[in-house]
Amino acid sequence: MAGGARRLYRRILQLHRALPPALRDLGDRYVKEEFRRHRAAGPAEAQRFLREWENYAALIQQQINDDKQNLREKAVYGIQLTEENLNDFRDEQIGQLKELMDEATKPHKKITISKDSEYKT
Repeated sequence: MAGGARRLYRRILQLHRALPPALRDLGDRYVKEEFRRHRAAGPAEAQRFLREWENYAALIQQQINDDKQNLREKAVYGIQLTEENLNDFRDEQIGQLKELMDEATKPHKKITISKDSEYKT
């Protein structure tokens, strides 16, 4: 996961600059942690990982463009997960999603992605 991953990582962090500050902070921390976790991923896992993050970058880019053109009344970022999406997740991913949701809904507190993360952000 070398050159292509690095370019994608930088692109996502650049896209996050257009997000509201709280979302940017949360998103940057999450991206940094996930890319660190997957540094040593095998080829198949790395390919899926990068494909999902490329999809995320394309979605965020489109939503930023829509927001700039005022195509929506209120800026909305991300997507609603369906029950089908959630059924495809592993237990570890569901745990991460819950943790992310908890952090995102905390009122006016500094956002942390993982309390037991071995990486500093």
